[in-house]
Amino acid sequence: MFLSLAQSPACAVVSFPWRSSSQLIPRVPSRCTLACHAAVPKVPLPIASPASLGDDPSKWDPAECDALLRGGEQVASVLQEMVTLMEDMEMDGAFEPVAVELVAQGVIGKRVDEMESGFLMALDYMIQLAQKDTDDERKSILEVIKQTVLDHLTKKCPPHVQVVGLLCQTEKKESRHELLRRVAAGGGVFKNDKGLKCQIPGANLNDIANQADDLVESMESRDTIPDRKLLARLVIVREEARNMMGGGLLDERNDRGLTTLPEAEVNFLSKLVALKPGKALERMIKDVMNGRGEGADNVEQPSADSHSEQESLTGVLGRGSVSGHKPRPVRPGMFLETVYKVLGGVYASNTSGITAQHLEWVHQTTLKILQEMAF
Repeated sequence: MFLSLAQSPACAVVSFPWRSSSQLIPRVPSRCTLACHAAVPKVPLPIASPASLGDDPSKWDPAECDALLRGGEQVASVLQEMVTLMEDMEMDGAFEPVAVELVAQGVIGKRVDEMESGFLMALDYMIQLAQKDTDDERKSILEVIKQTVLDHLTKKCPPHVQVVGLLCQTEKKESRHELLRRVAAGGGVFKNDKGLKCQIPGANLNDIANQADDLVESMESRDTIPDRKLLARLVIVREEARNMMGGGLLDERNDRGLTTLPEAEVNFLSKLVALKPGKALERMIKDVMNGRGEGADNVEQPSADSHSEQESLTGVLGRGSVSGHKPRPVRPGMFLETVYKVLGGVYASNTSGITAQHLEWVHQTTLKILQEMAF
């Protein structure tokens, strides 16, 4: 077992296989390194990582720096306690990943209520450094610790929040539907496909859909989407939970109260309904859902020529922009909401026909593309 703590409290090193624990070597404080033959987490992390602090420390926010240092102290303390618990253990290489996960569970379980707000921020920063250094071993143990923390925090969340996290980690559509049915029936203890027992909480389907919708809205309101895979998962969870309620398009529980449809989504939908369904149309939807074309993030800074640019902006079917401002990018969740709203109007007016069939095709194709993006 080998442990080396940097002069900075946010940095620590753990290496395997075992060496003498008496070897303590100072490290350069500008880096924090960590390595271990730990297993990669079995499931994707259910939340998005915070945005990168950037490569220039002089531009970091002072409050974030303070939180990062305090969180780094706790990360170093957790690692040191893990080393202390494992240095007397004798095992071969095959059991090292399991031992790391078990020790992480024990150490994190005692400290989860005392963790600083910057703990996950410090972990993310260390994981970013490991990625830059292409150090998979160091990255793997940090991700094991992060996943363990998230698991403990998830258990403290309300049942419908826990279910959203479980659904985001369930790849197969049929498995998600089965999970939703059991959750709606009150939950309980069930055996998974590997024969292991797992506890599933009971929750209301409407609460699950609303929770996923709140997260989708929060992510889509940003200028840039940090994790499109997570966004796709949340949109799928929202749609499947709503569909499981069985109320249909006109169900008032699914109404977000939109009185004015978003300009960008309407512009894009008007293009789609003007074209024949097929591979070309599916490719257009896929590009936008992946952040290209009309779905590209707004990364440009406002300039002095913004007024002249607005004059040339176009709205629905090439007409002038109603708002006079550049519309926000097309977002997956809001796009499906727009399709629902238009479809609901078509069915409510009892004029369903080729347009309704076209919109249904767009809806199903979008869900299929999001499923491919999500997993």
